[in-house]
Amino acid sequence: MNLGRTKGGPAAPPRQGAALAALAAAQFTVMLATSIVNVALPQIRSGVGLSDGGTTWVVNAYGLAFGALLLAGGRAGDLLGRRRVLLAGLAVFAGASLAAGLAGSPGLLIAARAVQGVGAAAVAPAALALAMNLFPSGPGRGRALGVWGAVSGAGGAGGVLLGGVLTQAWGWPWVFHAVALGTVLVLLAVATLVPRAADRGSGRFDLLGTVTVTLALTCLVWGLTTARGAGWT
Repeated sequence: MNLGRTKGGPAAPPRQGAALAALAAAQFTVMLATSIVNVALPQIRSGVGLSDGGTTWVVNAYGLAFGALLLAGGRAGDLLGRRRVLLAGLAVFAGASLAAGLAGSPGLLIAARAVQGVGAAAVAPAALALAMNLFPSGPGRGRALGVWGAVSGAGGAGGVLLGGVLTQAWGWPWVFHAVALGTVLVLLAVATLVPRAADRGSGRFDLLGTVTVTLALTCLVWGLTTARGAGWT
């Protein structure tokens, strides 16, 4: 019996599948952080002393930094090496998550959420690019993209459920502590399972172009995140 094939075609080698699982876990963590605070917002507000506007920015600071820096994070991965940028992004993400759980003032909490978004902007494009490098064009890549889409959706939906459970069981700081712990585990999995590769591109970092695009995206994401508060939706 040939264990290397399945009814749907060739199966991914075990090492390849494990690397994809680690990269998908990184994407899951990024998406989880977008929604895990939603249920806990009333407890976060009373625990830190947030105003109405400050409570909104617990969510918006993450989305603004993530969306505005996404292209810059992808370019950094192209130039510096995607695996290196992914590991650095996960480390920043974990540290910011821990800082958010320990924050005792509104300013520190919102700043930590913004730094979380910076880490996510490095993690998401690097993880996707590494996943695509694992699979050549064909059915294998299609299945990998299917896994990616499912994991992204599960992260957003699971954050709401997990946020409620953690808040009720141990309090709102554990919404962030759990993300920090999970991110450390993902970092270790990526460092162990994702192979090193010569994935650094040639060229230079276009600082002017990066700043221009980042400012444009910042304005766009700012408008989208503040539209609700302005009564547009």
